[in-house]
Amino acid sequence: MDFPANTVKWRAWLRSLADEAGVAHEIHVLDVPDAVCRQRLQHRNASGTHPYQVDEVTYDQFMRYFSPPGPQEGLNVVFHKSASVPDV
Repeated sequence: MDFPANTVKWRAWLRSLADEAGVAHEIHVLDVPDAVCRQRLQHRNASGTHPYQVDEVTYDQFMRYFSPPGPQEGLNVVFHKSASVPDV
């Protein structure tokens, strides 16, 4: 839920920063089903270890803007696939 990297426009801006600085870049994408994301978020909220709590409404607002990165963006993308939810 790194909001500034959720859209093509924002990723282009982030890419421009790396290009201007002359440094390598890498974007990590969690490629998991929505249900797993929601379960993980609930787990994180329940753990009490993160200062920012995200409710379902906020999650839905964030995800409304998400578009997965495509090859035309020229990004170095690392996809992470997993269907498991951490143990409580």
